[in-house]
Amino acid sequence: MESTETTTAFRGLESRASGRVHETADPTTVSADEQARGLDPAYDYGAVDPETLLGSPRDGPAGTGRGHWRFDALLPFPADAAISAGEGATPLVPTERLADELDVDAVYVKDEGRNPTGTVLDRGLSVALTAVAARAEAGEDVEPLACASPGNAGQSMAAYAGRADLRSYAFVPSRCAFSNKAMTNVHGGDMRVVGGRFPDAADAVDEQLETEYTDLAEFATPYRHDGVKTLAFELVADLGDAPDVVVVPTGSGEVVAGVYKGFAELERVGAIDAVPKVVAAQAAGCAPIAAAVERGLDEPEPWETPDTICGELEIADPAGGAAAVEAVRESGGTAVGVEDEDILASAVAVAQNEVMEMGATGGAAPAGAWALKEDGFFDGDETVVLINSDAGLKTPDVLRSHLMGQGI
Repeated sequence: MESTETTTAFRGLESRASGRVHETADPTTVSADEQARGLDPAYDYGAVDPETLLGSPRDGPAGTGRGHWRFDALLPFPADAAISAGEGATPLVPTERLADELDVDAVYVKDEGRNPTGTVLDRGLSVALTAVAARAEAGEDVEPLACASPGNAGQSMAAYAGRADLRSYAFVPSRCAFSNKAMTNVHGGDMRVVGGRFPDAADAVDEQLETEYTDLAEFATPYRHDGVKTLAFELVADLGDAPDVVVVPTGSGEVVAGVYKGFAELERVGAIDAVPKVVAAQAAGCAPIAAAVERGLDEPEPWETPDTICGELEIADPAGGAAAVEAVRESGGTAVGVEDEDILASAVAVAQNEVMEMGATGGAAPAGAWALKEDGFFDGDETVVLINSDAGLKTPDVLRSHLMGQGI
């Protein structure tokens, strides 16, 4: 990929292990060892004007500035080259009732269920597919694209791959939500349903694909979490400053790492004075990141017996575990594990009282916030943002079953 296809501030891909910046946007040109240890898009922050970054307009046709591509001054690729469906620019909804219940100054829900395929992951898959599509246009053989996913990422990959006219394979566990399975095929993606849980789906990628492929799993591509960081940019643009606390439903660690990176970059360019406290909210039945934070570990240990009804949160050995722990620790935040019953009750409560349809995964954010209140985490004057990471229509059967269990 030629330098003319990247933005002015983009420097290349930085090795998380060595700190070396490789002057390329194509991760396949970096050694396999460096790829395996993690790559992160790096930028010349001195080349970024914070007022221009946060003040650019939202309007314009998709791919030329609308949605999260308005922030292309701190993305690897320019908006006019983006594979985009207008992802980002999601509503930030004030919730006075939640603010009263948590006894804080203000609470907002960032409704990521409004993205094109109903998930926050659309932000990162848009950037990742933009990178892959550029390689394909340059004549490189990138097909097939593949990733293992609890469901949302596979569906999102299929959608953006279809836009780029590229063949994709999503490997999902048998317990993957039917909505994900159906829409992956509707978007034109191939899907392999694997018996068992997420690790079985991950193992099946190499076992079943008898060819070279482009891996779009979280952190296999350096661009998924880098796209997620635009969520932080939008929060600051909409609020006029950084919030005090951001609560993020957490499975792989991808969204926590991305949100933290976004705030850290805004602090670095002088757009905000301080990074807010980032909180990782996990299901108690599979909480390796929360356990690592509690024990003071730098990297989570694999969760031996994962057990949660929230499939997107059931990641026993998260690829972004170390990055998530670092994000929580560096921001002064924390991590919590909350019971499935509380997660589902929270998602239902938000739907019944705040209009928004929150998926089972998103319910971890309000459930985590209530757990923080019980632990005395809040001082009372905070502005708190809860991330609704996916749409209620992803898991309506799970939410309805919760009501039926209560005799409703």
